[in-house]
Amino acid sequence: MKTLRMKVRTDLGNDYTVSLSYAKDGLTAAEVESAMQALLDGDIFDAPFDTAIGAEIVERTVTEIL
Repeated sequence: MKTLRMKVRTDLGNDYTVSLSYAKDGLTAAEVESAMQALLDGDIFDAPFDTAIGAEIVERTVTEIL
């Protein structure tokens, strides 16, 4: 499973990470930047996000033993 983690900062200097599970394969920097800008512009959270500070794709593999 791939997770897109977008890191943003509020105007008060607090950092937050917004994680989205099941990120699609082949995401481009432009697509992620667009999504982060939508977070900043959307005003859908209590925290007033002010700045996008980074993003990453996290892949996790689980191997069952029993």
